[in-house]
Amino acid sequence: MATAPHSVHTRKQVNKHRNSLNAIFGSYKCTLYNKNNSNLLITTESSREADDNWGETTTAVTGTSELSVSQEEVVGLGKEIQDRTENVRRYLPVALGLVVGLVVAATPLVFVLLPSLLWPDRLQACGSACEGLFLSISFKLLILLMALWALFLRPGRASLPRVDVYRGFLTTLTLLLTMSYWLFYGVRILDDEDYHGIVQFAVSLVDSQLFVHYLAVVLLELRDLQPCYSVCVMRSTDGETRHYNIGQLSIQRAALCILEYYYRDFPVHNPALLTASKQRSAKHLAGLKVYNVDGQSFSTRPMGPAASKRKDSAHNELYYEEADYERRVRKRRARLVVAVEEAFTHVRRMKKEDEQATPSDIMDVREAALAVFPSMARALQKYLRTTRRQHCHSMESIQKHLAFCLVNNMSPKAFLEAYLVPGPTLQYGPERWMADQWTLVSEASVTTGLKQGTEFLLKCLDFSLAVTVKGIPYIRLTEEYVEPKSHKFLLLLQSETSV
Repeated sequence: MATAPHSVHTRKQVNKHRNSLNAIFGSYKCTLYNKNNSNLLITTESSREADDNWGETTTAVTGTSELSVSQEEVVGLGKEIQDRTENVRRYLPVALGLVVGLVVAATPLVFVLLPSLLWPDRLQACGSACEGLFLSISFKLLILLMALWALFLRPGRASLPRVDVYRGFLTTLTLLLTMSYWLFYGVRILDDEDYHGIVQFAVSLVDSQLFVHYLAVVLLELRDLQPCYSVCVMRSTDGETRHYNIGQLSIQRAALCILEYYYRDFPVHNPALLTASKQRSAKHLAGLKVYNVDGQSFSTRPMGPAASKRKDSAHNELYYEEADYERRVRKRRARLVVAVEEAFTHVRRMKKEDEQATPSDIMDVREAALAVFPSMARALQKYLRTTRRQHCHSMESIQKHLAFCLVNNMSPKAFLEAYLVPGPTLQYGPERWMADQWTLVSEASVTTGLKQGTEFLLKCLDFSLAVTVKGIPYIRLTEEYVEPKSHKFLLLLQSETSV
């Protein structure tokens, strides 16, 4: 892949464009406020009754309080406690799985080593068959440890409201199996002098653990692969809808799967597009009836002919407003495309000139993007403001994307694709997602499986996702045999033709 040069302009040209850059993208700057020290006010009360000149008889002493706590610190303290709780809930299943895995892996080794450490003189000699079992148990334990690492020792993707039923069942089954073997080992095997039988007992435990792990793979991984239900996901604010096929999952696992699909497929939620036009809203309110309920009787202001006429022409106003908005978007887009193409053309033209420049004047990609960016900054900002997506892109992210396109020798269309078409939610930073905690609202228990007609809601701070579950219908295919001779036909040609 051909790469663009790491220098486009000289360092002298960078300072030339910084003032214009700050003037254009001044809205991206942040203002920092210093917190003042809070003062402690102490008042002394007089033993006599308060008079009208209370301001003159009151003593006020001001000073800096060492125990003062600002509102931001209180909010930060609560957030810190919440973060600690979330970390505990996140890493507790991993720690529990690690402990169970160590117990499972160490139990067969303890079965084999414990008799040889307690009474080695009473044990019978281990023959070649017994030594072969040592090799078998070693490789089986190695395979079991690798399988446990691959299936269970993975970072958690989310924090679920309830414990997963299948994981709890498998953990209980594993502990029950290990305790049963320990009880049988302490009662019948520990005093046995046949060391070959003890090793065979440890091998049988490893085989049972491998079968339990196979059951875990079937329940946790393979059971969910076959799609059984079709879910409809609708966003409450703008009605954006997607359809997905999922397998036999519980409600909470299905909610987690849907949220992963949401961050990948749904366009980013933009509240600015949901606000109605102020002029159209004012005209709509002007045509409404007004009731005065302060008095004993109602007084109404009926709509006049002008208001009734405005109400009838509301659809025309909406039509022309949308047409004007589309016209302005096309106009801003055309200006942006032309500005970006001219900037990239200037980059290609300066490529040959930079070959003759001195090494001290050559800049890196970051400085080159900073020098090229002002020529397209105004058109880009106007387009983002017109489409109400200026909050989704910061100046730093735009410059970073521009530097990425320059270093990889991309076209202007590749650079503009991130701004002309709204991307999925994961394309933007976490601060643009506007939702980091979801609430699952369901009439049924979240640990129950999905059924036909199941409905639940995923709520966040600004919107919610309504989920409706429908079963995939049973499809019946029939076969129809077509005889090969039925495709043959005979073409009769006449020797005489019409003149």
